[in-house]
Amino acid sequence: MTPSNDTPARRVALVDDDHDVRIAASESLSLAGYHVDAHASAQSFLDSLAHGYPDVLVTDMRMPGLDGLQLFERVLERDASLPVIFITGHGDIAQAVEAMRRGAYDFLEKPYATHRLLTAVGHAWEKRQLVLENRRLQQASEGGQSDWPLLGISAPMVELRETIRHIADADVDVLLVGETGTGKEMAATALHQWSRRRAGQLVALNCGALPESVIESELFGHEPGAFTGAQRRRVGRIEHSSGGTLFLDEIESMPPAVQLKLLRVLETRSVDPLGTNELRPVDLRVVAASKVDLADPSQRGAFREDLYYRLNVVTLHLPPLRQRREDIGLLFDVFCTQAASRFRREVPALGDGVRRYLDEHDWPGNVRELLHFAERFVLGVTALTPGARLGQVRTAQAEATAAVQTPSAGAPGTPGSLAERVDRYEAQLIRDTLAANGGSVRETLETLAIARKTLYDKMQRYGIDRREYLPAKDG
Repeated sequence: MTPSNDTPARRVALVDDDHDVRIAASESLSLAGYHVDAHASAQSFLDSLAHGYPDVLVTDMRMPGLDGLQLFERVLERDASLPVIFITGHGDIAQAVEAMRRGAYDFLEKPYATHRLLTAVGHAWEKRQLVLENRRLQQASEGGQSDWPLLGISAPMVELRETIRHIADADVDVLLVGETGTGKEMAATALHQWSRRRAGQLVALNCGALPESVIESELFGHEPGAFTGAQRRRVGRIEHSSGGTLFLDEIESMPPAVQLKLLRVLETRSVDPLGTNELRPVDLRVVAASKVDLADPSQRGAFREDLYYRLNVVTLHLPPLRQRREDIGLLFDVFCTQAASRFRREVPALGDGVRRYLDEHDWPGNVRELLHFAERFVLGVTALTPGARLGQVRTAQAEATAAVQTPSAGAPGTPGSLAERVDRYEAQLIRDTLAANGGSVRETLETLAIARKTLYDKMQRYGIDRREYLPAKDG
C-alpha cells in the first residue's frame, strides 16, 4: 500500500552494497512517493541516525563489514519498533525467518517484483505510523494536551484532525454529525482548545437531557420574578459562554420554541434573558452536535430547516469505528493503559479470543463501547464465551465461521467452542493453500492476501511446517 501525497513522513532508509540494486529500489520507492535515504553500508546508515530516524528500514542481508543481521541487532537496541525488511538470497531465508521471529517485519527473496517491495514497505510504514501516533498520544496525555481523544491513523481521522485545526480559529459555527459514541464532545473540545477562545469557557449543554420547561432558562437565563420560583438572577449558558465556546449536544432534541429563540441569538449575537427586554451582546461561537443527519428531511423531523442552515457553516462528520478499523488496536491499547493505571491493575495478555473479537466485532457503540470493553478486559470480567457476539465477519472469516458451525461428517458431538473451531478451520485453510501451491510461501501469501509475518506467526502457532508441502524429489 502506498501512502497518499498528503500523509506525513514517508521516510525509507535503504541499505544495500550493490549499487545497481540500490539505485533501482530507490527509484521505485521515490516514484511511489517515499523519501529515500540510500546507503551503501550499514555503518553509513547508523551514522545517519543522528539526524533522525526513518519510518522503515530496508536492508540487504549479506554485506561487507556489518551485515544485515548485525545491523538489525544495532537497530533493536536503539528503537525496537522500527520496521525492518530484509532483502535475502535463497540461502539466507532461514536466517530471515529467524529474524522475523525476533521482531523483523518482513523479508523479500531475490529476485523480487517491484510491487512486492512497495507492498511490504507500505504495510511497514502504516505500522510505524501507529507506533509514532501511540508515542505522541502518551506524550500529549502526560503533558495535559487535549488532542489525544482524536487519536487515529486512518484517513478519516487524519482528515478530521487537519480540518479541526484549520477552522479552529475561524470563529465559525460548526455542526458535528456522528453516531453515538464517535467522539463528538471530544471534537468540540478540540475545536475550543485549538482556538483563540481557549482562554474562555467551554460551556456544554445536552439538549436531550433537560425538559422544555428547564432548557429555556438554562440557555437564555432569567431575571428574578421571571416565573414562579425565580428568586434570583441566573446567567444562562449562552451568556456564560461569551468569549468561549457553547457546545450544544443532541441539538436535534431541542424543543421547537427554543429553536426559534436560538435562531435569533445566532442571527443577532445577543441574548434577552427571561423576564427582561434588555438585549445583551455575546461573543458567541456555537458547536452543535447531532446523531442524525439534519440535512436529510426524513431524519430532521421537527428540527427547523432555517436553524439547520444557520448552524451549517461548517459540518464535520465523525466516522463510526467500523469505518476506521485500523485505529481499533491503538485505541484499545491506550484505553487498557489508562484503565490499568486507574484500577491499579496490570494489563492482561491479549489472547486469540480477544484479538479476534477486536478484529471482527462491528462496534455499534463506537469508541465509547471500545473504551468500556477495554476497562472490562483490564478488570478481568470480559467473558468471550462460545455465545459471545463476534459481529459481522468479512468474507474469509465469515466463510470460516459458516464452515465450522456444522461438525464434519462422522465427528461425534460439537467439536469445541466457536473460537477453537475457527482456529481449526484457519489452520486447515493454510495447510490446504500450502499444499495447492507446492509449499510456496509467496504464492500462499498472494492466495490468502495476508502479510508474511502474519502467515509465519500462524504457521508457528498451529505447528505447520511448509517443508512438508514441498514437491517430492525424484530418486
